Amino acid sequence: MNYKGSKAEKIKIAYIGGGSRGWAWKLMSDLISADDISGDVYLYDIDYEAAQYNEIIGNKYNELEEAKTVWNYHAVKTVGEALTGADFVIISILPGTFDEMESDVHEPEKYGIYQSVGDTSGPGGIIRAMRTVPMYEEIAENIKKYCPKAWIINYTNPMTLCVKTLYRVFPEIKAFGCCHEVFGTQKLLAQALSEFCGIDDVDRTEIKVNPVSVNHFTWLTEAKYKNMDLFPIYKRLAETYAETGYTKGLDDNWMNNSFACSHRVKFDLFNRYGYIAAAGDRHLAEFCEGKWYLKDPETVKNWGFGITNVAWRKQGEAGRLQKSEDLRTGVKKVEINCSGEEGVEQMRAILGLRELVTNVNIPNIGQIPNLPFGAVVETNAVFRSDLVTPVMAGKIPDSIYPMVSRICGEQERLDKALADRDVEAIFNAFVNDPLVTCSLEDARKLFQTMVRNTRKYLDSYDLSSIM
Repeated sequence: MNYKGSKAEKIKIAYIGGGSRGWAWKLMSDLISADDISGDVYLYDIDYEAAQYNEIIGNKYNELEEAKTVWNYHAVKTVGEALTGADFVIISILPGTFDEMESDVHEPEKYGIYQSVGDTSGPGGIIRAMRTVPMYEEIAENIKKYCPKAWIINYTNPMTLCVKTLYRVFPEIKAFGCCHEVFGTQKLLAQALSEFCGIDDVDRTEIKVNPVSVNHFTWLTEAKYKNMDLFPIYKRLAETYAETGYTKGLDDNWMNNSFACSHRVKFDLFNRYGYIAAAGDRHLAEFCEGKWYLKDPETVKNWGFGITNVAWRKQGEAGRLQKSEDLRTGVKKVEINCSGEEGVEQMRAILGLRELVTNVNIPNIGQIPNLPFGAVVETNAVFRSDLVTPVMAGKIPDSIYPMVSRICGEQERLDKALADRDVEAIFNAFVNDPLVTCSLEDARKLFQTMVRNTRKYLDSYDLSSIM
């Protein structure tokens, strides 16, 4: 990497999971739209052919008239080729396949346990973590070996445990986890400004917030537009639409979109606890007691969100495979569609080309003083030249502290159990999860079945007691 005037050139980005048929294309659009950075992206994936396809697709972006810079893409067969000399490492992987995810999400339904996502918390999130943590331990060791000074951007879930593992294996690592859930809440606050104050066309970045807590169960203790406190405005929104939900801006078919919601869970949590829950309803619901919002499919529907059915994900994957083929062969032209993610902006700030304040997941060094030090928490951080400094967000408020501290404590406990490969301790975390509402005996049966369904990814665990 070098600098030429106000531009950074010859940047090397390593993309772990570089055969992605989604995130990778978003990154390509975002990189080609930034006129002050250029370089090379090395794509590593266990599916080498998928990485080769993305090499061809990525290089097509350079041919676009709207391209503001040049990025050269290279598919590589070894992780060492990707990581050696990297300035940035992006990690975005699917730990396992959709078959394992199908078990994560839907096996618990046989015991009356419903999950709207199943990748972060609940029984599905815990089993997914069993697969993911050994992979992240290996990734962290490779980063330590090949590019110890690189900045690491993680997008994989379960976010908290992924980032925690990177730091546990390589304490000097410079890693953070990115999640766009807070962005959606900023957009909702901008809609509230328009609805109740007639202030239109406010970009979500103009809404300044103070996020605290843990990933996917993040809360806002402050929200402002210029000097205007937005809590009274959000209170009006939450009270007005508590029963009906708020669906303005969504089309009539929104209930068939697994990622859309009416925000009723958010509003209910605000009306009960006085703070703004800042994630999508499908994530928030999974951290609450299992019968509140996820008792059964009818309850989920009444609360105005959906369960992300894995069959739907599989169907979508078939479409993405075809899109990959069409983009590679030129049947479909590549287009610049900026993602709204902040990874490229974060890189620009770390390169000293701008400053940025945004929410990230990093170890707690006191930014939330009433959560354990070292636990991975989500707050704002300041990005500037080769620095990411957490903002001192303050304590978790008393009204939500019991929920947040329990979740954080369980994540810390699960991290140790996974590191030790202690299957019984993992089960104890499993059975203590608020979504696991069945009997202890049934929880044991469910755990054993789910572990068996993902056993080909669990070679480093001693499963003799449950096989």
